[in-house]
Amino acid sequence: MTATTTAPVAAPRTGTPARRPSARLRAWATRAPLLPALIFMIVVTQLPFVATLVISFFDWNSLYPDARHFTGVDNYQEVLTDPDLRQSVWTTVLLTVAVVLASLVLGLALALLLDRRFRGRGIVRTLLIAPFLVVPVAAALLWKHVLYNPEYGLFNGLLHYVGGPQPDWISNTPLLAVEASLVWQWTPFMMLILLAGLQSRDHEQIEAARVDGASDWQIFVHLTLPHLRRYLELGALLGSIYIVQNFDAVFTITSGGLGTANLPYTVYQSFYQAHENGLASAAGVLVVIGSIVIATFALRVVSSLFREEVSRA
Repeated sequence: MTATTTAPVAAPRTGTPARRPSARLRAWATRAPLLPALIFMIVVTQLPFVATLVISFFDWNSLYPDARHFTGVDNYQEVLTDPDLRQSVWTTVLLTVAVVLASLVLGLALALLLDRRFRGRGIVRTLLIAPFLVVPVAAALLWKHVLYNPEYGLFNGLLHYVGGPQPDWISNTPLLAVEASLVWQWTPFMMLILLAGLQSRDHEQIEAARVDGASDWQIFVHLTLPHLRRYLELGALLGSIYIVQNFDAVFTITSGGLGTANLPYTVYQSFYQAHENGLASAAGVLVVIGSIVIATFALRVVSSLFREEVSRA
């Protein structure tokens, strides 16, 4: 008897390769609705920035378009070495630091107030948020004419009622006048961020500290502030991004005079008044780079906050 051997039958191949094209198609189908928005964002934001970056390397005065020529980084050197431009950079830094710090302190105080339960808390919260909802130009006009005006402004009206002096607020303290209007507008923003942080605290831990005899100040210093550190950083970074780019308050209240011209206003002056397209583009690129650096830190803080919330859950 002869034994017969049969070759093993190969197992049928799985359909993985056949499924890959369909998976790719499904992936592209889910991404396709986002493509128009992506293309729109690239056209609206990235292409103008690339054009601004190219113009920043040219000596280009719009009054003499035929005389433009490539100058390399000369415009950037002028921005960093010209006394007036350096002063605008310093004014931008001073304005940003003062407004952000004052807004954080006031926002923390208001957040601590709203974290308590009392009658009418919802109405108070709505009224405190209202300044942030006002259009920036309208807010600046409100402060310039309704509050600061030396003849019919509210501040001088109150001083006249008590027999006080009648100062010209914008002429006497121009930078402080701009800072006060920005603090009024941005304090609600800081308050909302810090209030969210306060409401995410571990209340059981706070109650345990009270049972152990800890005072309100000790709870605030040792429990509340460490918990709010990330939220304070987030508020400071986001506020800095917006204040660095602020133009409305400076333009409306002081028109850049009396030492209040920040870098965005200097860009406006260089472009629309001096017609120096190359110099204005270089200053604008520096503003964008500074904003990107701050935004990078802000995104890291936001991602760390999300990780902490996920770990708690």
